Amino acid sequence: MDEADGDLLDVPPIELDLTPAVCGVRLDKVLSTLVPQYSRSRLQQWIDAGHVSVDGEIARAKMTVYGDEKVVIYPQPAPEDEAFKPEAMDLNIAYEDAAILVIDKPAGLVVHPAAGNWSGTLLNGLLHYLPAIAGVPRAGIVHRLDKDTSGLMVVAKTLVAHTDLVRQLQARTVKREYLALVWGTPNVSGKVDTSIGRHSRDRVKMAVSENLTAKPALTHFQRLATGMLDGRPVSLMMCQLETGRTHQIRVHMQSIGFALVGDALYGKQHLTTVFPRQALHARRLGLVHPVSGAAVEWSSELPQDFADLIARSGIKAY
Repeated sequence: MDEADGDLLDVPPIELDLTPAVCGVRLDKVLSTLVPQYSRSRLQQWIDAGHVSVDGEIARAKMTVYGDEKVVIYPQPAPEDEAFKPEAMDLNIAYEDAAILVIDKPAGLVVHPAAGNWSGTLLNGLLHYLPAIAGVPRAGIVHRLDKDTSGLMVVAKTLVAHTDLVRQLQARTVKREYLALVWGTPNVSGKVDTSIGRHSRDRVKMAVSENLTAKPALTHFQRLATGMLDGRPVSLMMCQLETGRTHQIRVHMQSIGFALVGDALYGKQHLTTVFPRQALHARRLGLVHPVSGAAVEWSSELPQDFADLIARSGIKAY
C-alpha cells in the first residue's frame, strides 16, 4: 500500500522475521529495505517514537540487528496525512457570496499546510466552514499572506471563480494595498522592480536575484508618515503589489535598506524585540467580481497590536 493511500490508522502491524543476511546492519536501514513503501525518515520517526518493537521490546534508535529477531512495526499517520482535513475555527469573514469569500486574516494564522504547520491552517478552517470547497483547488486559496501578516485575502468558492481569480492575479489587475512600518526614512514614493528567488545560502529566505529561476516582482511604495521608535526613525509605508511573490514586500523593502519593524527573518536581530512580528497589514483588496463583472473593493482596519505600535512611534494620522 502506498503511503498516500488509505487511512494509516487502519493499517495492521507489519511483522518481520529477520534473517542472518542482515546481521550487523542498522535497524532503520534494514527496515527501509524490507518495507520500501515507507520512507526511511518515516521509519526512523516511528522507531524514535516507540512504534517499532524488536523481540517484544521497544526498538532503540540506531540499533544494530543480528538477523534472528522478530520485528513489529505499528504504522502511524504522518502529519501531512492529516493536512487536508476540516477543523473548526473562527473565520473573520469580511464578505461572502455564492462565488467568493473575503477573509480578514489575523496575524499568526498559517494559510496553507506545509512542513511545520500541517494543521490549524486557514485551509483546514475553510474545509470545515464549507465542505464543498474541497472540490476547488487548494480549497479555493488563490493567494496567500505570510503567517504573521494580517489582513485581506480572497478565496474562491467555485471552480469558475477560482479560474477567473487566478487569471486576474496573472494579469496583475488585482489591487492589493498594504501598510508597513519600516526602519528608516525611504523616499516619499518609488518602486522596487527586481526579481525574487530563493536565497542562495539560506533556503528559508527569499532574496532579490538575477538567477534564471527568479521571478519578476514589482512593488510600488509611498511614505505616509514618519516617527520615532525606541530612539530610531521609522516610516509608515503604503505598498502596492503588482505581483505576489513569497515575502515580496519584506524582501523588496529590505533590499533598498528599509527592513520592516519586527521582521526577524529579514531585519536586524537586535531590533526584533520591539514588535513580535513583521509590521505588515493587507488593508485594501480590489478585484473584478468573477460572476457579476463588477469592480469590488474591501478595506480592513489595522489590528490593535499594529495600531498600538504606530501610536508608540508618534504617528497620529494615516
